[in-house]
Amino acid sequence: MIPFLQLSKLIAKKGHRISFVSTPRNIDHLPKLPPHLSALITFVKLPLPTVDNLLKNAEAPIDLPYDKVKYLKKAYDQLQQPIAQLLEDATPDWVVFDLINYWVGPIAAKLGVSSAYFSISIAATLCFVGHVPILMEVASGEARAKPKDFTIPPKWVPFESTVAFRLFEIKRIFDDVEGCDENIPVLYHMGAGIDGCDVLAVRSSYEFEPEWLQLLEEMHQKPVIPVLKLMPFCQQPVGKLPPVVVDEDSGDGELDDNEEWKEIKEWLDKHTKGSVVYVAYGSEAKPSQLEVTEIALGLELSELPFFWTLRKQCCSVDTDVVELPDNFEDRMKGRGVVWTSWAPQIKILSHDSVGGVLSHSAWSSVVEAIQFEKPLILLTFLAEQGQNARLLEEKKMAYSIPRDYQNGSFTRDSVAESLRLVVIEDGGKKYRDKVKEVRGVFVDRNIQDKYVNNLLDYFQKKNAR
Repeated sequence: MIPFLQLSKLIAKKGHRISFVSTPRNIDHLPKLPPHLSALITFVKLPLPTVDNLLKNAEAPIDLPYDKVKYLKKAYDQLQQPIAQLLEDATPDWVVFDLINYWVGPIAAKLGVSSAYFSISIAATLCFVGHVPILMEVASGEARAKPKDFTIPPKWVPFESTVAFRLFEIKRIFDDVEGCDENIPVLYHMGAGIDGCDVLAVRSSYEFEPEWLQLLEEMHQKPVIPVLKLMPFCQQPVGKLPPVVVDEDSGDGELDDNEEWKEIKEWLDKHTKGSVVYVAYGSEAKPSQLEVTEIALGLELSELPFFWTLRKQCCSVDTDVVELPDNFEDRMKGRGVVWTSWAPQIKILSHDSVGGVLSHSAWSSVVEAIQFEKPLILLTFLAEQGQNARLLEEKKMAYSIPRDYQNGSFTRDSVAESLRLVVIEDGGKKYRDKVKEVRGVFVDRNIQDKYVNNLLDYFQKKNAR
């Protein structure tokens, strides 16, 4: 939801009024608005309908085990009537919707409201999955029916590329891709969202993936407008000075030195510049017990200091709690920290002792690492993370830990070797140099402003016709 909130803030800064619509718990978990934008952004809470098998108070994927997310989607599908009523009452100029609310476009069209489907996936991912008829399974002979069909670049990509799933990546999510009686395929969501909108907004830029954005527009024959990174703009720290993390559109006080951050910073301050590995897998990805063990022992073998934010459970009802190897934290005392509660990721990344990030390749985490010039070591788990990884590998912006192609297994030795390569060895200098080279694309306020203006110009011109 953060990219949607960031886009809302950027539009509101231009003087436009925004109604930000979601369910109560999701809105309650959002950062506070800054005073200068609070009068322009109104949060609208729509209660999530109750459906069978959906856990109480679950309103986001982070609240559920992966195999229960399909019930969350069913609940969101029941918001169609409340959304239609809201649009009829509010009479907005535009409605911007996401993947889970793929049905908004046709509802808005009936009410004379223009709509934009906002994809937080990059253009390469959207091109890879295919044209609307393929996504909605109405193109006979074109749809991909087996996991291996997703492991090669599709024939509609006219240029050379390695962007595709590895077999273990698509196997992990194939039930969501193909769907079942209780689950509308995620590809159908994408197809219906694109088909029903007036314009497709993408969290990307022509500076980063021009060929993919051009192909996306050609494939769908409708306007495609990139909106860049949509993450808070932060200032790079200098030396051992306290990291300066400034988001002028935040109401949360990023400079506040709470006790957790003081403890983390004190530990980071003890380590030399560029020596620490920061390990984080986001809010939804959860490594298996075997994977956690190999990551831990790989960190130990690397002999590098590390700060690891580890979620032992994917949600409160998850009974499959992962554990660290016996005596691991005792052996790593002083050299490594395992942090099992929420951590201030932006602040950690801003610290100059961090020399590399071991990440799952979710796009928000990628952008956050790049804006602080931190090279990436990738270990993918879910969704489009594999496609993100392939594109980053192509551009020499990241290095993926070697894994078994069939089952995704990896060894502690491959973890240790990958970390040392990217963070300290001469062979990894190209990755360290590349993130410094491309950083400007992701942090330039003028570029971000240009893309938001392009989107608003399109909104205004279309409604003036």
